[in-house]
Amino acid sequence: MKLPDLADLLALQAVARSAGLRSLHPARARLMGAHRGVQRGRGLEFEEVRPYVTGDDARSIDWRVSARRGRLHTKLFREERERPVWLLVDLQPGMFFASRMQLKSVLAVRAAALFAWITVLGGDRVGAVIANGADTVWLPPRAREAGVLRIVNSLLTLQPRAPATPVPQTLETALRMLVPMVHPGSLVLAFSDFAEVSEAGEILWSSLAAHVECRLFWITDALERHGLPSGTFRGGVPGRLRSLDGASTRARWVAAWQQREARLNSLAERLRMQVTQLDTAAELALQFAA
Repeated sequence: MKLPDLADLLALQAVARSAGLRSLHPARARLMGAHRGVQRGRGLEFEEVRPYVTGDDARSIDWRVSARRGRLHTKLFREERERPVWLLVDLQPGMFFASRMQLKSVLAVRAAALFAWITVLGGDRVGAVIANGADTVWLPPRAREAGVLRIVNSLLTLQPRAPATPVPQTLETALRMLVPMVHPGSLVLAFSDFAEVSEAGEILWSSLAAHVECRLFWITDALERHGLPSGTFRGGVPGRLRSLDGASTRARWVAAWQQREARLNSLAERLRMQVTQLDTAAELALQFAA
């Protein structure tokens, strides 16, 4: 399975611009935008016309309405405010796994890059906390293409490149770094397989969701959901391979998956976080066009 490179992630800018993807979030309102401030001034969005008062900017006078009504009127605009968007990306070694088209880590990298492009194309700033179990990188929000490029480079650098033993609490470590840095009104998009949702992690999510909007992108694989088919298989990580019988392990495998699913959905429902499941067996853009 091919790992993404810089050209792959740069090409996602075109996907982010596509009408099909944008139609999923009308005018980007549900995901990124329509963030209107309460201050009035010479912003981008027309608000109303009212009678002129002393001190109003003469450049804002609506001469057509003034002539029609026989008295000066002023145009008011509502300022558009950018919304900081944070990408929380889990690239610990356990994400180097898949039974179908693409690794979980590859899907996480591509999805994070795609939403970085969507963010800046919508006029917002994008930042990231990216963790791979050995390193955790913090990138403060920045606008335009420069903001995406440094995130893309970090995603490519930190993505796992070979099977290895999963590193527990990687996502929790990234959350600890993120929580004190996120300001109210921000949007947090998390990309992970959520293999571990500990009590400490739930406390961190609660702290985060109390003052910002969080959306969880759950990276999944069919083998995790359904277990092994009948037969004997060799599985594990290098140096720790063992034989697995599909029929005898399937019930425990599925039960473990259901437990993970129930805990994540319970957390999301309690904290009002939206969960979107992404499947390694499907093209990224198609999963949002569905």
